[in-house]
Amino acid sequence: MGGPTYRIELADIAAHRYRVTLTLAHPAAEQDFSLPVWIPGSYLVREFAKQLSRLSARQGRRALAVEQLDKASWRVRCSGRAALTLSYDVYAFDASVRTAWLDSERAFFNASSLCLRAHGREAETHRIELASVPDGWQVATEMRADGSGYQAAHYDELLDHPFEIGAHWQGEFMAAGVPHRVVVAGAWPSFDGQRLLADVQRICEAQIAFWGGAPFERYSFLLWAVDDGHGGLEHRASTALICARRELPTAAEGAVPGDGYVRLLGLFSHEYFHTWNVKRLRPAEFACFDYQRENYTQLLWFFEGFTSYYDELLLCRAGLVDAPRYLKLLAASINGVLSSPGRRVQPLSAASFEAWTKYYRPDENSPNTASNYYAQGALVALCLDLRLRAQGASLDGLMTQLWTTSGGGPVSEGDILHAVTSLGGADLAARLHAWVHGTDELPLRELLDAHGVAWREDGRASVAQRLGLRVRESALTGVTVTHVLVGGTAEAGGVNARDDILGCNGWRLRRLDDAVNLMSPGATQLRLLVSRDQRLVELDVTLPPARPAAVALTLADATHPARRRWLGV
Repeated sequence: MGGPTYRIELADIAAHRYRVTLTLAHPAAEQDFSLPVWIPGSYLVREFAKQLSRLSARQGRRALAVEQLDKASWRVRCSGRAALTLSYDVYAFDASVRTAWLDSERAFFNASSLCLRAHGREAETHRIELASVPDGWQVATEMRADGSGYQAAHYDELLDHPFEIGAHWQGEFMAAGVPHRVVVAGAWPSFDGQRLLADVQRICEAQIAFWGGAPFERYSFLLWAVDDGHGGLEHRASTALICARRELPTAAEGAVPGDGYVRLLGLFSHEYFHTWNVKRLRPAEFACFDYQRENYTQLLWFFEGFTSYYDELLLCRAGLVDAPRYLKLLAASINGVLSSPGRRVQPLSAASFEAWTKYYRPDENSPNTASNYYAQGALVALCLDLRLRAQGASLDGLMTQLWTTSGGGPVSEGDILHAVTSLGGADLAARLHAWVHGTDELPLRELLDAHGVAWREDGRASVAQRLGLRVRESALTGVTVTHVLVGGTAEAGGVNARDDILGCNGWRLRRLDDAVNLMSPGATQLRLLVSRDQRLVELDVTLPPARPAAVALTLADATHPARRRWLGV
């Protein structure tokens, strides 16, 4: 029996419209179809079917009715076993790595946005054929080429191979004997592709050595450079990435990479590490995906958080950043977590489970009630690693042990705790359980100190930090409150999110830090004039004393043996 075949036509580039024709041999008498509502790796119901239109069905010359069952499911009643053909349009103008895009410069898609699932036929071979690709455009994907098309062994694999199509730049390298490719669309003319290839090669070699081998025959990085954007989505043998053009290396990039380029290398590192940790080693709940609804797990602190720990750490071990630079990156993560009161409210296990409604749908109150399973999960990984190292083991050993014992497959929290117990004892396993199911502060300072890293408070807090605010400032519009942090004096004084702070103590205010210059010596009160829903409101707010702005990490001992083993330098 022939499996589903999808003819994907770049039908109307100006209108950003794909035309998809799905042919299914020997359909069922009542043949159901559905389009996923989410894509694995991005935990939000995104309703891809909202972009689908003009769905029709035929058997031979006979048109068939299409019955819609719900928001993303349809049924066609067939007559006989003649091939069924479905045709439909998909609008594609989402500038992200999760869906689909089509314009005069490039085409990109994940099959989860374009390819209906033929129920009952998911285990069969699925095939994609492309049509109306402009002259000079190249196709980049890790789906297996099959004559005039591309073939996936089943529907799950079909959804795990994004396509990048256009007149893009690409380069190749070998890492541990495995072919790799970097594809870049939208780069500036000054883009230094050879620098990027060489640096990404070092990342890949470090990670393959970490895991003890590559679980794929070849790999592609598909990067889209835009004016402003940053993110990625992992797949089994590729990743789709998006970055700001200013993050790309250029001919002017010095030997020491700039902050933007380091951020980009961290993104490459993060998504590549996912090839092992989430695409294969994955939550037990993800052994089989349900594409029509949320798929819950309490383990994103491990699969996203621990990956976030290793993404920058492996840059250091690969020699792309030195130890002081790495500690600066780590300090930034620590400061981000410590500045959010939600870390004391929502356990990481709950943050993982509620990602569908909270992490991907933040609002002005999110910092007060939600923890970040990426950044805070990375700090749990740091604490676990340093505890294990104090006992002669390491998180490296834990990760590779889980990889081996699971056969590179699903794991549960019990499996993780069992591995911790085997390497660090039952007490450490109990600590890890408390770190991810409770809300107590992590023992970061004491553990870093034991590894030759000095923790000190640095700088002067801004007025916004002292008041417990997050603001957006502009020379044109002034000061707008974006978040009011719980427990701050701004909250006590009645400041609201979305307030525009117009003045302070009778003076026009365009920068919140200028408020300290509008106070008499020894004064602690600010009278703020705010605009709220067209009304002018005066608020009396106490300005707490000045305090350090952040935590800084430095090398207390450049030759500390435990630190050298940890960072690899």
